[in-house]
Amino acid sequence: MKPILFSVSYAGYWGQQALSLEEFIPHAAELGYTGVELATKRPHLSPLDWDDARLDELAQLCADNDIEVECLAGYTNFSGGMSSVEVPFVEMQIAYIETLARMAARLGCPLVRTFTAYERDDMPPAHIWATTVTAIRECCDRAAEVGVTIGIQNHHDIAVHTKALAFMLEEIDRPNCGLMFDAWSPCLRGEDPYEIARAMAPHTVHTTFADYVRLPRSHYQPGLVNYAAEPVDLVRAVPMGEGDLDNAGFLRGLRDGGYDGPVAYEMCSPVLGGGGLENLDHCARRFVSWLEEQMG
Repeated sequence: MKPILFSVSYAGYWGQQALSLEEFIPHAAELGYTGVELATKRPHLSPLDWDDARLDELAQLCADNDIEVECLAGYTNFSGGMSSVEVPFVEMQIAYIETLARMAARLGCPLVRTFTAYERDDMPPAHIWATTVTAIRECCDRAAEVGVTIGIQNHHDIAVHTKALAFMLEEIDRPNCGLMFDAWSPCLRGEDPYEIARAMAPHTVHTTFADYVRLPRSHYQPGLVNYAAEPVDLVRAVPMGEGDLDNAGFLRGLRDGGYDGPVAYEMCSPVLGGGGLENLDHCARRFVSWLEEQMG
């Protein structure tokens, strides 16, 4: 397994220090990474800003720093815009993923990420499911033309449970479709990290780690002079190994299931210690050492 750094960690979305991709690539190498995952929206690899010539320059920069681009992270929600039926939101997203696949091929990158869809109160889940399956099938078919795999991340509501995700993967039924199966989602939702990782390992093409502490929430009830516990905890990101998630068990399950692919790290929310470059670098280095420890 090789450590991968997700550029979202240095994109500034949560007030943290932002680096351009031209700055991020050599910085990732300095931090001990041999590969990267790139966010495909501004300020990073937006298709609006990167033509073929600029992609070739990026590929050369990666080669100069012994960095491989392991994944282009797409941002999709195939239930988005369903209230505006006259606007082809699903088609727009398929076109976006097709563009990312062609960009990936030019960068020598084998994988493009998709999400599934969020549930909506105004739409039956079965309809959203069918729309999502159909859309991802077409994404796979178009990506196959340039030799790129589509990875489905266990992030959005539809098919987020591992059993449902495995069923969706089977229903999509495309040889260039795999799972970007991440630890934090099943850990937070209470699935057994080791068992589900081992079961999904044969279908996994990429995994991303982060660590979080659970902060229980309560709502004060003045009339009772007491507190009512809220059902969902607040979570905050911390350096690897300092949180409440069984990341080690999940990683062990992937290994025992035969997975030996990229292992990415992301700072995809505010992190303990703040968003300054020194703290981000501390967390990024800590992941490399944590992975080495887990690999023995």
